[in-house]
Amino acid sequence: MDLKLRWSPEAAEDLESIADYIARDSEYYARAVVSEIVSVSRTLREFPLMGRVVPELGDKHVRERFVYSYRLVYRVEPERVLIVAIIHGKRLLESITDRF
Repeated sequence: MDLKLRWSPEAAEDLESIADYIARDSEYYARAVVSEIVSVSRTLREFPLMGRVVPELGDKHVRERFVYSYRLVYRVEPERVLIVAIIHGKRLLESITDRF
């Protein structure tokens, strides 16, 4: 599989917010975390089903990969993978359910 990879505007904002938050303490770690999140997201083009189904939703098309303490939540569609959100693992998923 080689699907297109797209980021929702909200997911892009999530990534920027994460970078800003981490950068308060360390620019280096902010870059490292963002780089790893982007790297993991790129693997989804070829292997979209490698992430687990999001347990709270139970929809086989909505999956997640963990990157450090963050959940990279994405939706597998026929032609693309859509990154929907990046949230901290301790944050409730209910706060982003309107994105689906």
